[in-house]
Amino acid sequence: ALLFISVAQVEDSSLECAWCPPLPELISGKAENTCPCPSEYVELIRRCRSLNPAHRPTFEQIRKFVHRINPHKVSPVDMMMNLMEKYSKHLEVLVAERTQDLMHEKQKTDRLLYSMLPKQVADDLRQGKPSQAQSYVSATVFFSDIVGFTQLSSTSTPYQVVDFLNKLYTTFDEIIDNYDVYKVETIGDAYMVVSGVPRENGILHASEIASMALDLVAVCKTFRIPHKPNTQLQIRAGIHSGPVVAGVVGTKMPRYCLFGDTVNTTSRMESTSEALKIQCSSSAYYLLEEIGGYVLHCRGMLQVKGKGDMVTYWLEEKQAGPVIKDRSKKPSSVLENEDHYTSIPGFLSSELLIDTM
Repeated sequence: ALLFISVAQVEDSSLECAWCPPLPELISGKAENTCPCPSEYVELIRRCRSLNPAHRPTFEQIRKFVHRINPHKVSPVDMMMNLMEKYSKHLEVLVAERTQDLMHEKQKTDRLLYSMLPKQVADDLRQGKPSQAQSYVSATVFFSDIVGFTQLSSTSTPYQVVDFLNKLYTTFDEIIDNYDVYKVETIGDAYMVVSGVPRENGILHASEIASMALDLVAVCKTFRIPHKPNTQLQIRAGIHSGPVVAGVVGTKMPRYCLFGDTVNTTSRMESTSEALKIQCSSSAYYLLEEIGGYVLHCRGMLQVKGKGDMVTYWLEEKQAGPVIKDRSKKPSSVLENEDHYTSIPGFLSSELLIDTM
Protein backbone atom coordinates (compact mmCIF):
# COMPACT_ATOMS: atom_id res chain seq x y z
CA ALA A 1 0.00 0.00 0.00
CA LEU A 2 2.85 2.37 0.83
CA LEU A 3 4.47 1.66 -2.56
CA PHE A 4 1.27 2.42 -4.47
CA ILE A 5 0.81 5.66 -2.56
CA SER A 6 4.44 6.68 -3.27
CA VAL A 7 4.03 6.00 -7.01
CA ALA A 8 0.76 7.95 -7.09
CA GLN A 9 2.32 10.93 -5.34
CA VAL A 10 5.26 10.95 -7.81
CA GLU A 11 2.75 11.28 -10.65
CA ASP A 12 0.71 13.91 -8.78
CA SER A 13 2.46 15.67 -5.93
CA SER A 14 -0.78 17.40 -4.84
CA LEU A 15 -2.49 14.07 -4.20
CA GLU A 16 -3.50 13.56 -0.57
CA CYS A 17 -4.17 10.04 0.62
CA ALA A 18 -5.60 8.92 3.93
CA TRP A 19 -3.21 6.54 5.57
CA CYS A 20 -5.96 4.94 7.60
CA PRO A 21 -9.74 5.14 7.94
CA PRO A 22 -11.13 7.67 10.45
CA LEU A 23 -12.07 6.58 13.92
CA PRO A 24 -15.39 7.51 15.53
CA GLU A 25 -15.39 10.39 17.97
CA LEU A 26 -16.27 8.55 21.15
CA ILE A 27 -16.70 9.99 24.62
CA SER A 28 -16.44 7.60 27.50
CA GLY A 29 -19.73 7.04 29.30
CA LYS A 30 -21.94 8.50 26.55
CA ALA A 31 -25.12 6.46 26.02
CA GLU A 32 -25.35 7.42 22.34
CA ASN A 33 -22.07 5.70 21.44
CA THR A 34 -22.94 3.23 18.69
CA CYS A 35 -19.49 1.76 18.08
CA PRO A 36 -19.12 -1.65 19.79
CA CYS A 37 -15.46 -0.91 20.51
CA PRO A 38 -14.91 0.62 23.99
CA SER A 39 -13.70 4.21 23.93
CA GLU A 40 -10.46 3.24 25.78
CA TYR A 41 -9.43 0.99 22.88
CA VAL A 42 -10.29 3.69 20.37
CA GLU A 43 -7.99 6.10 22.19
CA LEU A 44 -5.18 3.51 22.17
CA ILE A 45 -5.64 2.92 18.44
CA ARG A 46 -5.58 6.65 17.80
CA ARG A 47 -2.27 7.01 19.66
CA CYS A 48 -0.77 4.07 17.76
CA ARG A 49 -1.70 5.70 14.44
CA SER A 50 -0.08 9.01 15.29
CA LEU A 51 1.93 10.42 12.34
CA ASN A 52 4.67 11.41 14.76
CA PRO A 53 6.53 8.23 15.82
CA ALA A 54 7.55 9.87 19.08
CA HIS A 55 3.90 10.06 20.08
CA ARG A 56 3.25 6.37 19.50
CA PRO A 57 3.29 4.06 22.56
CA THR A 58 5.87 1.30 22.88
CA PHE A 59 4.89 -2.38 22.95
CA GLU A 60 5.43 -2.43 26.70
CA GLN A 61 3.16 0.57 27.13
CA ILE A 62 0.55 -1.09 24.94
CA ARG A 63 0.75 -4.31 27.00
CA LYS A 64 0.30 -2.42 30.28
CA PHE A 65 -2.53 -0.38 28.84
CA VAL A 66 -4.40 -3.47 27.62
CA HIS A 67 -3.83 -5.18 30.98
CA ARG A 68 -5.23 -2.14 32.78
CA ILE A 69 -8.32 -2.19 30.59
CA ASN A 70 -8.75 -5.95 30.90
CA PRO A 71 -7.02 -6.92 34.19
CA HIS A 72 -8.73 -10.31 34.50
CA LYS A 73 -7.83 -11.35 30.95
CA VAL A 74 -11.44 -11.84 29.99
CA SER A 75 -11.85 -13.60 26.69
CA PRO A 76 -13.21 -11.66 23.71
CA VAL A 77 -16.41 -13.71 23.89
CA ASP A 78 -16.91 -12.80 27.55
CA MET A 79 -16.20 -9.18 26.80
CA MET A 80 -18.79 -9.27 24.02
CA MET A 81 -21.34 -10.88 26.36
CA ASN A 82 -20.69 -8.22 29.00
CA LEU A 83 -21.09 -5.57 26.36
CA MET A 84 -24.37 -7.09 25.16
CA GLU A 85 -25.62 -7.21 28.76
CA LYS A 86 -24.76 -3.54 29.13
CA TYR A 87 -26.68 -2.70 25.96
CA SER A 88 -29.62 -4.85 27.12
CA LYS A 89 -29.88 -2.95 30.42
CA HIS A 90 -29.68 0.31 28.54
CA LEU A 91 -32.54 -0.82 26.29
CA GLU A 92 -34.61 -1.77 29.35
CA VAL A 93 -34.17 1.74 30.70
CA LEU A 94 -35.20 3.20 27.35
CA VAL A 95 -38.27 0.94 27.18
CA ALA A 96 -39.29 1.97 30.71
CA GLU A 97 -38.91 5.65 29.82
CA ARG A 98 -40.93 5.24 26.62
CA THR A 99 -43.61 3.27 28.50
CA GLN A 100 -43.86 6.09 31.04
CA ASP A 101 -44.19 8.62 28.22
CA LEU A 102 -46.90 6.45 26.66
CA MET A 103 -48.82 6.33 29.95
CA HIS A 104 -48.65 10.13 30.25
CA GLU A 105 -50.00 10.53 26.73
CA LYS A 106 -52.75 8.00 27.48
CA GLN A 107 -53.77 10.01 30.54
CA LYS A 108 -53.96 13.15 28.41
CA THR A 109 -56.12 11.30 25.88
CA ASP A 110 -58.38 9.98 28.66
CA ARG A 111 -58.84 13.47 30.10
CA LEU A 112 -59.77 14.80 26.67
CA LEU A 113 -62.18 11.91 26.03
CA TYR A 114 -63.82 12.25 29.45
CA SER A 115 -64.32 15.96 28.83
CA MET A 116 -66.33 15.09 25.71
CA LEU A 117 -68.29 12.08 26.98
CA PRO A 118 -69.31 10.68 30.37
CA LYS A 119 -66.68 8.29 31.75
CA GLN A 120 -68.90 5.21 31.64
CA VAL A 121 -70.00 5.94 28.07
CA ALA A 122 -66.44 6.69 26.95
CA ASP A 123 -65.12 3.44 28.48
CA ASP A 124 -67.83 1.42 26.71
CA LEU A 125 -67.03 3.01 23.35
CA ARG A 126 -63.30 2.43 23.83
CA GLN A 127 -63.96 -1.25 24.50
CA GLY A 128 -66.01 -1.53 21.33
CA LYS A 129 -69.33 -1.96 23.12
CA PRO A 130 -72.38 -0.56 21.31
CA SER A 131 -73.73 2.62 22.83
CA GLN A 132 -77.40 2.29 23.71
CA ALA A 133 -79.68 5.21 24.51
CA GLN A 134 -80.86 5.19 28.11
CA SER A 135 -83.97 6.71 29.63
CA TYR A 136 -84.01 8.48 32.98
CA VAL A 137 -87.28 8.93 34.84
CA SER A 138 -86.23 12.18 36.49
CA ALA A 139 -83.43 14.66 35.87
CA THR A 140 -82.99 18.42 36.04
CA VAL A 141 -81.73 20.40 33.05
CA PHE A 142 -80.22 23.89 33.08
CA PHE A 143 -80.05 26.31 30.16
CA SER A 144 -78.53 29.79 30.06
CA ASP A 145 -77.67 32.35 27.44
CA ILE A 146 -76.20 35.85 27.37
CA VAL A 147 -78.59 38.79 27.26
CA GLY A 148 -77.78 41.05 24.29
CA PHE A 149 -75.22 38.65 22.83
CA THR A 150 -76.18 39.51 19.23
CA GLN A 151 -75.58 43.21 19.84
CA LEU A 152 -72.35 42.46 21.69
CA SER A 153 -71.09 40.30 18.81
CA SER A 154 -71.92 42.95 16.21
CA THR A 155 -69.66 45.46 17.98
CA SER A 156 -66.80 43.02 18.59
CA THR A 157 -64.29 41.22 16.41
CA PRO A 158 -64.56 37.43 16.07
CA TYR A 159 -61.35 37.05 18.06
CA GLN A 160 -62.75 39.18 20.89
CA VAL A 161 -65.96 37.11 20.98
CA VAL A 162 -64.03 33.83 21.11
CA ASP A 163 -61.70 35.15 23.82
CA PHE A 164 -64.65 36.42 25.87
CA LEU A 165 -66.65 33.17 25.63
CA ASN A 166 -63.57 31.10 26.42
CA LYS A 167 -62.88 33.05 29.61
CA LEU A 168 -66.54 33.00 30.65
CA TYR A 169 -67.11 29.30 30.07
CA THR A 170 -63.79 28.41 31.66
CA THR A 171 -65.07 30.19 34.77
CA PHE A 172 -68.38 28.32 34.49
CA ASP A 173 -66.57 24.99 34.10
CA GLU A 174 -64.59 25.60 37.29
CA ILE A 175 -67.82 26.28 39.18
CA ILE A 176 -69.76 23.24 37.97
CA ASP A 177 -66.90 20.97 39.03
CA ASN A 178 -68.15 21.52 42.57
CA TYR A 179 -71.50 19.86 41.84
CA ASP A 180 -72.88 16.50 40.75
CA VAL A 181 -73.70 17.73 37.26
CA TYR A 182 -72.67 16.99 33.68
CA LYS A 183 -71.99 19.68 31.11
CA VAL A 184 -73.80 18.61 27.96
CA GLU A 185 -72.67 21.27 25.50
CA THR A 186 -72.17 24.92 24.66
CA ILE A 187 -73.61 26.31 21.43
CA GLY A 188 -72.60 29.90 20.85
CA ASP A 189 -73.65 31.72 24.00
CA ALA A 190 -75.90 28.88 25.22
CA TYR A 191 -74.71 26.75 28.14
CA MET A 192 -76.44 23.44 28.92
CA VAL A 193 -75.97 21.33 32.06
CA VAL A 194 -77.84 18.33 33.48
CA SER A 195 -77.89 16.51 36.81
CA GLY A 196 -79.20 13.00 37.38
CA VAL A 197 -77.67 11.92 34.06
CA PRO A 198 -75.74 9.73 33.45
CA ARG A 199 -75.35 9.07 37.19
CA GLU A 200 -78.71 8.96 38.92
CA ASN A 201 -78.94 10.69 42.30
CA GLY A 202 -82.56 10.36 43.43
CA ILE A 203 -84.20 13.80 43.53
CA LEU A 204 -81.02 15.61 44.52
CA HIS A 205 -80.47 16.59 40.89
CA ALA A 206 -82.81 19.54 41.45
CA SER A 207 -80.77 20.95 44.32
CA GLU A 208 -77.47 20.36 42.51
CA ILE A 209 -78.67 22.34 39.50
CA ALA A 210 -80.28 25.04 41.66
CA SER A 211 -77.12 25.66 43.70
CA MET A 212 -74.99 25.63 40.57
CA ALA A 213 -77.32 28.08 38.80
CA LEU A 214 -77.15 30.52 41.72
CA ASP A 215 -73.35 30.40 41.63
CA LEU A 216 -73.24 30.98 37.86
CA VAL A 217 -75.52 34.01 38.09
CA ALA A 218 -73.50 35.36 41.02
CA VAL A 219 -70.19 35.12 39.18
CA CYS A 220 -71.65 36.97 36.20
CA LYS A 221 -72.22 40.02 38.41
CA THR A 222 -68.46 40.36 38.95
CA PHE A 223 -67.23 39.00 35.61
CA ARG A 224 -65.73 41.60 33.29
CA ILE A 225 -65.87 41.28 29.51
CA PRO A 226 -62.18 41.58 28.45
CA HIS A 227 -62.71 44.06 25.60
CA LYS A 228 -65.68 45.83 27.24
CA PRO A 229 -64.78 46.09 30.93
CA ASN A 230 -67.48 48.70 31.61
CA THR A 231 -70.29 46.51 30.24
CA GLN A 232 -72.20 44.44 32.79
CA LEU A 233 -72.45 40.80 31.75
CA GLN A 234 -75.98 39.48 32.10
CA ILE A 235 -77.26 35.96 31.60
CA ARG A 236 -80.75 34.53 31.89
CA ALA A 237 -81.30 30.98 33.02
CA GLY A 238 -84.02 28.37 33.23
CA ILE A 239 -84.32 24.98 34.91
CA HIS A 240 -86.86 22.20 34.58
CA SER A 241 -87.16 18.67 35.96
CA GLY A 242 -88.57 15.68 34.15
CA PRO A 243 -87.76 12.50 32.20
CA VAL A 244 -85.05 12.48 29.53
CA VAL A 245 -83.42 10.07 27.12
CA ALA A 246 -79.64 10.29 26.75
CA GLY A 247 -77.32 8.68 24.24
CA VAL A 248 -74.31 9.10 21.99
CA VAL A 249 -74.99 10.44 18.50
CA GLY A 250 -72.48 10.08 15.68
CA THR A 251 -69.18 8.24 15.20
CA LYS A 252 -66.79 10.78 13.66
CA MET A 253 -67.32 13.34 16.41
CA PRO A 254 -69.59 11.54 18.90
CA ARG A 255 -71.73 13.71 21.14
CA TYR A 256 -73.63 12.82 24.28
CA CYS A 257 -77.07 14.35 23.74
CA LEU A 258 -80.31 14.66 25.70
CA PHE A 259 -83.72 14.21 24.13
CA GLY A 260 -87.27 14.67 25.29
CA ASP A 261 -89.85 17.26 26.16
CA THR A 262 -87.88 18.13 29.30
CA VAL A 263 -85.12 19.64 27.16
CA ASN A 264 -87.63 21.72 25.17
CA THR A 265 -89.37 22.94 28.32
CA THR A 266 -86.05 23.95 29.89
CA SER A 267 -85.21 25.92 26.76
CA ARG A 268 -88.56 27.74 27.10
CA MET A 269 -87.82 28.49 30.77
CA GLU A 270 -84.54 30.08 29.73
CA SER A 271 -85.88 32.06 26.75
CA THR A 272 -88.73 33.56 28.82
CA SER A 273 -86.51 34.32 31.80
CA GLU A 274 -85.06 37.74 32.62
CA ALA A 275 -81.56 39.15 33.04
CA LEU A 276 -79.65 37.72 36.00
CA LYS A 277 -82.66 35.63 37.02
CA ILE A 278 -83.34 31.90 37.17
CA GLN A 279 -86.80 30.74 36.13
CA CYS A 280 -88.04 27.36 37.39
CA SER A 281 -90.89 25.23 36.17
CA SER A 282 -93.46 23.83 38.58
CA SER A 283 -91.82 20.40 38.57
CA ALA A 284 -88.44 21.85 39.57
CA TYR A 285 -90.16 24.03 42.17
CA TYR A 286 -91.89 21.08 43.87
CA LEU A 287 -88.63 19.12 44.03
CA LEU A 288 -86.77 22.07 45.57
CA GLU A 289 -89.57 22.56 48.08
CA GLU A 290 -89.34 18.89 49.04
CA ILE A 291 -85.55 19.08 49.44
CA GLY A 292 -85.72 22.43 51.22
CA GLY A 293 -83.18 25.20 51.65
CA TYR A 294 -84.14 27.48 48.74
CA VAL A 295 -86.07 30.73 48.45
CA LEU A 296 -88.48 30.74 45.49
CA HIS A 297 -91.20 33.21 44.53
CA CYS A 298 -94.08 32.55 42.19
CA ARG A 299 -93.85 34.52 38.96
CA GLY A 300 -97.41 33.68 38.03
CA MET A 301 -99.08 32.30 34.94
CA LEU A 302 -96.93 32.57 31.83
CA GLN A 303 -97.87 31.95 28.21
CA VAL A 304 -95.15 29.65 26.90
CA LYS A 305 -94.82 28.93 23.20
CA GLY A 306 -95.71 25.33 22.45
CA LYS A 307 -96.69 24.71 26.09
CA GLY A 308 -99.61 27.00 26.75
CA ASP A 309 -100.11 28.50 30.19
CA MET A 310 -97.52 27.52 32.80
CA VAL A 311 -97.01 28.61 36.38
CA THR A 312 -93.33 29.43 36.87
CA TYR A 313 -91.16 30.52 39.78
CA TRP A 314 -88.07 32.64 40.39
CA LEU A 315 -85.20 30.95 42.19
CA GLU A 316 -83.89 33.75 44.40
CA GLU A 317 -81.29 32.32 46.77
CA LYS A 318 -80.36 29.59 49.21
CA GLN A 319 -81.65 29.91 52.74
CA ALA A 320 -79.09 31.09 55.26
CA GLY A 321 -78.32 28.77 58.15
CA PRO A 322 -79.46 25.19 58.67
CA VAL A 323 -82.73 24.10 57.10
CA ILE A 324 -85.19 22.76 59.68
CA LYS A 325 -87.86 20.67 58.02
CA ASP A 326 -91.19 19.79 59.58
CA ARG A 327 -90.63 16.26 60.86
CA SER A 328 -94.37 15.72 61.12
CA LYS A 329 -94.68 15.90 57.34
CA LYS A 330 -95.30 12.54 55.73
CA PRO A 331 -92.81 11.04 53.29
CA SER A 332 -93.18 12.20 49.71
CA SER A 333 -94.82 8.92 48.63
CA VAL A 334 -97.90 9.62 50.77
CA LEU A 335 -98.04 13.41 50.76
CA GLU A 336 -101.49 14.87 51.07
CA ASN A 337 -100.63 17.16 48.17
CA GLU A 338 -99.86 14.33 45.75
CA ASP A 339 -101.59 16.12 42.87
CA HIS A 340 -98.61 18.48 42.63
CA TYR A 341 -96.05 15.69 42.56
CA THR A 342 -97.81 13.52 40.00
CA SER A 343 -96.80 16.17 37.46
CA ILE A 344 -93.19 15.14 38.00
CA PRO A 345 -92.60 11.87 36.15
CA GLY A 346 -90.78 9.42 38.37
CA PHE A 347 -90.96 11.56 41.49
CA LEU A 348 -93.25 9.18 43.35
CA SER A 349 -91.19 6.17 42.27
CA SER A 350 -89.85 4.18 45.22
CA GLU A 351 -86.38 4.44 43.70
CA LEU A 352 -86.36 8.23 44.03
CA LEU A 353 -87.66 8.74 47.56
CA ILE A 354 -85.67 10.48 50.26
CA ASP A 355 -86.59 9.32 53.75
CA THR A 356 -87.45 12.46 55.67
CA MET A 357 -88.15 10.66 58.94
